[in-house]
Amino acid sequence: MSRSERLLALLQVLRRHRRPVTAQTLADEMAVSVRTLYRAVASLKSQGAEIEGEPGVGYILRPGFVLPPLMFHSAELDALMLGLRWVADRGDPALASGAREAATRIAAVLPAARRRHLETSALLVAAAAKPAVEAVGLDELRASIRAGCKMRLAYRNKNDADSERVVWPFALVYFEEARVLAAWCESRAAFRNFRADRIARIELLDDVIPASQVALLQEWRRQLQASGRAILPESDSAPF
Repeated sequence: MSRSERLLALLQVLRRHRRPVTAQTLADEMAVSVRTLYRAVASLKSQGAEIEGEPGVGYILRPGFVLPPLMFHSAELDALMLGLRWVADRGDPALASGAREAATRIAAVLPAARRRHLETSALLVAAAAKPAVEAVGLDELRASIRAGCKMRLAYRNKNDADSERVVWPFALVYFEEARVLAAWCESRAAFRNFRADRIARIELLDDVIPASQVALLQEWRRQLQASGRAILPESDSAPF
């Protein structure tokens, strides 16, 4: 590992830890000696990284520091470009545009050699059937999730039965053939999945969701794991 790669790796390890972490733990994660770790910390500090702590106590990186120029390993660049290409091809217009713009911005701040690696990545996205068309824009659903407020939606299930629900939206799941809104449904008092192409309309309410969206997502995942069931696009009424 080169010196620049070691510094980048140390930054990434420090960012994963939100509390002070000992030099020995950091050294073990990076597979280097403690002495090498101390030198890397000193080097980052000299370049402006706000690393607080000292030997024998532990270190923590204050947020906001980016090591210029922006650096990524080859596998990280491949992962970025593959993901961006997938979103550009499979996402709704707003996300597709965002993916293309993100690729341009990332390439603009990379060193020349890394930029060529990004732009010539041989990992491609295969053609696939386009998902069903949604009556409600996915950008509206994403904005509703970010707002953290309750939502009233008009929905038609797989049996063509119409209903109106007040839900607490917390995630949007992207399948190849459909997009699914995950939410807590007040009328069912349980988690529910709603295919986006079956949502006729939505209304964002003024009521703030009385629970953390992170907590909702964690509990949803916990129940999903406990039940041993996968999230299926057609199971819009199945509890988790």
